[in-house]
Amino acid sequence: MKTVCEVLGVARSAVVVKRVRSSDWRDGRRARATDDTGLVEEIRGHVAQLPTYGYRRIWALLRRSREMVGAPCINHKHVYRIMREHQLLLRRPSVRHDGRVVVDRSNTRWCSDGFEFWCDDGTPLRVTFALDCCDPGRRLAGPRRPRRA
Repeated sequence: MKTVCEVLGVARSAVVVKRVRSSDWRDGRRARATDDTGLVEEIRGHVAQLPTYGYRRIWALLRRSREMVGAPCINHKHVYRIMREHQLLLRRPSVRHDGRVVVDRSNTRWCSDGFEFWCDDGTPLRVTFALDCCDPGRRLAGPRRPRRA
């Protein structure tokens, strides 16, 4: 049996356990069949109102609404599984970008950031700014323009 287990790449202890197992043995790790119809309808209601929310935000909404009525909490993995089975998850974007968010027209997309640091006298200096993501040197569609010298 040692040679067979080595060739198959399985542990001998696992093979012995399976050999001595009774014929009516059932794996207790299998998921129990649950009736999730009420939960599916509740999720569908949230997704219908907020179609851009992913499973984590939907789970948060479910958790809050269930806390208010005293219903038991739901695991986020359970919400993910239900949303996956019923095609309620958000679609992944098919276009990948190189890390630069650029648009071809001004005033279309903006980004912002801020920072703060403390001066020697203990007063904070806060800086906040917003930038237009337009890059006039880079066009997203059409032929490339020659650059000016």
